[in-house]
Amino acid sequence: MKVLDDWSNIKSMKKNDTRQHIITIGADLISIHGFGSTGLNKILSEAQVPKGSFYHYFKSKNDFGLAVIETYAEEYEARMNETLGNESLQPVDRLRSYLRCSVEDMKSCDFSKGCLIGNLGQELASQSPLFRERLDDIFSDWELRIAHCLKAAQETQQIKPDVDTEQMGAFILSGWQGALLRAKVQRSMLPLLRFENMILKQLGAVDQ
Repeated sequence: MKVLDDWSNIKSMKKNDTRQHIITIGADLISIHGFGSTGLNKILSEAQVPKGSFYHYFKSKNDFGLAVIETYAEEYEARMNETLGNESLQPVDRLRSYLRCSVEDMKSCDFSKGCLIGNLGQELASQSPLFRERLDDIFSDWELRIAHCLKAAQETQQIKPDVDTEQMGAFILSGWQGALLRAKVQRSMLPLLRFENMILKQLGAVDQ
């Protein structure tokens, strides 16, 4: 029985690896070309898997798209935990760390991708209620995480006491998504750095 259990685990790992491989390749292509312009054949060719394998893991391209969204959201939330949720840093430094991670991401891909959730929101929100609702849920969660960091900064007197942290959290997320798009168009990190400087100034942020 132990041998069978081990073999079952190995097969399960291989299945999960293949599924994740397809998602990783697909997410990279979608980040550059968009969901609608990324054909299934292109994904399968890049991933080097047969079409039957794709439909073994995903019911449809939309099902695959949702899996890509969920995987990206999980990875992004882990980053937010490492930056905005890093209690070894002062709250304002957590916010800076979060913003600077996106700057480094844009530089590393030569400004070709941006935020996958933001990209898909622009492309799919008006086309699919299913995608729109899930993307909105993710954005709402990100807003709350930023607001929580701002609240901590307020409690430690690092930002102005009259800042509405929930409203500012929503504003920062929306503004940052716009700055990412502008950086992608300009192929420059200047829009990101400008936004960061303006936000910290608006918050009255101080170092401790």
